[in-house]
Amino acid sequence: MTRIVVIDLHGQFTHLERRALRDLGVDTEIISADAPADEVDADGVVLSGGPDMDRVGNAPDYLDRDIPVLGICLGMQLIASELDGAVGAGDYGGYADVDVEITDDADPLVGSLAPETRVWASHADEVTALPDGFARTATSDVCGIEAMSNPDAGLYGVQWHPEVAHTERGEEVFENFVAICESA
Repeated sequence: MTRIVVIDLHGQFTHLERRALRDLGVDTEIISADAPADEVDADGVVLSGGPDMDRVGNAPDYLDRDIPVLGICLGMQLIASELDGAVGAGDYGGYADVDVEITDDADPLVGSLAPETRVWASHADEVTALPDGFARTATSDVCGIEAMSNPDAGLYGVQWHPEVAHTERGEEVFENFVAICESA
């Protein structure tokens, strides 16, 4: 059975990320961000959303493992920050419905959502420059980089929260990530 762990970056929806995976029949659990990455057995990792970079613990260490990683909101920002992309304050704080345009319909994580989908996202902080090797896979009027991916490295990120009911086709994002993990 595929095992995907959710690294708890102290977001308010972390339990919903685990539930979405569990509902897909995945062996999953929430792991403390302070747990040593090399002691966690998993086929894939979700870096949860969260309030700020000050409490990410050992989460950056998962980027060095040879398993797929999906960063959600803060998790995506963590990937960008650690890999020499850039993160900055967004023009819009708080949560809101956003229409995102999928810019790469071949992307294994979000391509199936093309050409457009409605999501629930916070833009207090956002990725402002992609790390080397990454492609922008979604954009919106609110944020230039709503999603990014580097399939060769197995690293993916979405600014929005696919685990909440307000996001259309959020389950599909998790289904796609499970497929990525199973084929890695």
